[in-house]
Amino acid sequence: MARVTSASVTVDGETVGEITEPGLLVLLGVHVDDTSDTAVVMARKLHELRLLRDEQSCATTGAPLLVVSQFTLYGDTRKGRRPSWIAAARPEVAEPLVSATVAELRARGAVVATGRFGANMAVASVNDGPFTVLIDL
Repeated sequence: MARVTSASVTVDGETVGEITEPGLLVLLGVHVDDTSDTAVVMARKLHELRLLRDEQSCATTGAPLLVVSQFTLYGDTRKGRRPSWIAAARPEVAEPLVSATVAELRARGAVVATGRFGANMAVASVNDGPFTVLIDL
């Protein structure tokens, strides 16, 4: 998760998600052990963590979030020369959990833009700080 002044995601030359004001760019990886309960907890964390300037949160400021699925976050590079993706959830498990996280954020009143699951996405962002944090549940 990165605090940004703006961010966008483009697929095949088309902008599919964008935030144009300060908020959070969330690169969301789903682990093989994650469940629907994980999505609820993650949404709450993303919405309420005081990561914005002046120790504010998206919940207190209404700042937007751009959520982009990224299975490569669970790449294991400890052995050999090729990452292992064994810890990343399969697409048929991950996609519904990414959608559930986004739905839970929106149910909390958050403004959320998204990428396109499984697509080759070009992500652009202007990091504010820079300020980037790993949130692991």
